[in-house]
Amino acid sequence: MPDNNTDIIFPCPFSTGYGIPARQAWTLLKVFLGYRFVCVCLFGVLFYSKTGSSFLGSYDAHLYSYSLYGYFAVCILSTILVFWRPLSYSVQAQLLIFSDIIIFTLLMHACGGIGSGVGIMLAVSIAAGGLLVGGRCALVFAAMASLAVLAEQVYATITHSFVTTAYPSAGMLGASFFAIALLSFVLASRSEHMLKIATQQKKTIINLEELNRYIIQNLQSGIVIINPEKTIEMANDAALKLTHTLIKPQRLTEISELLESSFEDWLNDAKQDFVLLKLPNQLELHVRFTVLPTPENVYYLVTFENMAVYNQRVQQSKLASLGQLTASIAHEIRNPLGAISHAGQLLSENPDLSKPDLRLLEIIQNHSSRVNCIIEDILQLSRRGATTRDAISLQLWLKDYLEHFVIEHGASMSSFNLILAKEPLVIYMDPGHLKQIMDNLCRNALKYGNPDNGIITLRVYIYQQAPCIEIIDQGPGVKPDHIPRLFEPFFTTSSSGTGLGLYISKELAELNQATLRYYLTSDNHSCFRIFLMDANDIRIAI
Repeated sequence: MPDNNTDIIFPCPFSTGYGIPARQAWTLLKVFLGYRFVCVCLFGVLFYSKTGSSFLGSYDAHLYSYSLYGYFAVCILSTILVFWRPLSYSVQAQLLIFSDIIIFTLLMHACGGIGSGVGIMLAVSIAAGGLLVGGRCALVFAAMASLAVLAEQVYATITHSFVTTAYPSAGMLGASFFAIALLSFVLASRSEHMLKIATQQKKTIINLEELNRYIIQNLQSGIVIINPEKTIEMANDAALKLTHTLIKPQRLTEISELLESSFEDWLNDAKQDFVLLKLPNQLELHVRFTVLPTPENVYYLVTFENMAVYNQRVQQSKLASLGQLTASIAHEIRNPLGAISHAGQLLSENPDLSKPDLRLLEIIQNHSSRVNCIIEDILQLSRRGATTRDAISLQLWLKDYLEHFVIEHGASMSSFNLILAKEPLVIYMDPGHLKQIMDNLCRNALKYGNPDNGIITLRVYIYQQAPCIEIIDQGPGVKPDHIPRLFEPFFTTSSSGTGLGLYISKELAELNQATLRYYLTSDNHSCFRIFLMDANDIRIAI
């Protein structure tokens, strides 16, 4: 039964493109069975009650009655097969048409040949064949019916069954069969063409739906659709990841009560169409509400944007503009600065200079060196290439980093205490940027943290569902009034510093969707905490 359970049935083996909807096909077959029962009952009642026309069975009553019994048996058997369906639709439909051609030809002969008019019943069967099977098979049925009528006439002529023969009538009847079949074939061809168009359009629609579904599910932004009953109809993967929801919530309040109240406020006032949502997982989301009108209902679209991604784009644009500006300024400053430094060196070789003049030359050299360091840091900003982030095993990377840092800076391993999380943490960041951030923080800890008073602690752990690195020193900490300006460019409390180290570190962190913050511990020691991007959230980050 290859076609019993398909949506479209292709019953004609000569027209493989012509199809009929399965439900419609079986319904038409049942209607045709009902027509056959009406015919066999009508022919039987008229024949046995003797109230019908005298031509029924006038030539051969036995052949007529046997054919009638056979027709009735075929109808019963066909009914069982149609409702039980042990055979495919196309086989059953073709058997019904073939049996009609045979039985109506026998009935026509039993009633006196073509002149009896019974042969016209074959035209109904041919038309039914065009509907039930269709395609080129309708022409095959017409040809078989025409041959059956012609064979009956030939047989009647050979056996001298009738006084006169009616070959012209047989030819006209065969022509009518072909006319009906051709009409069915034309209609079937048109239907086949329309079916091909519909199938192609269906494939196109399915492909577009799959493409839309893929695009929505893989969007960087979280998408939530809310129906008129204010329950969540659909939420893509990004929305579930951004809100740290394992399964699709039913209402916005399951994500955040603030989100639910903001949505209600927006329904009352369309101008309040966004809200900044702070979730416990340290993600700050920009949420926007939009109306999605449809012909029947009005749906609502809630869009979640990760502010870290937005800040990263801003940082990239800002650093690009800053790099172009600072590169040109640094280049213009470096040339006269080099001349001043060189002139100072030549002047210091003069043996006639007094001690006050030598002191002034020393000041010139020191400040020229400091300005040159500032220029180098600025040029470092402008020369920064594209971010090349990768998954990093944080514990292994940090162990290797600390060993190299101690060697590069001549420090002692005993000055550091490395505390690692038990569970393996994998972050997504540019390794070069992470090293530059750690270099700045560890150098500051060695310089200002008084390692002689206590060791510097590097701690790795999970804080509010985000991997974190803490650098805690034993220094006196930053003064409270200096903390708000700590990450500003050129802000420093050291006479030898440039004030760009922490600024660059913060910029690099935000460029990698990380966050660098400063805290004072309970005993007033400095603590820098880096919130890093979890590699499991890579689909949100890129």
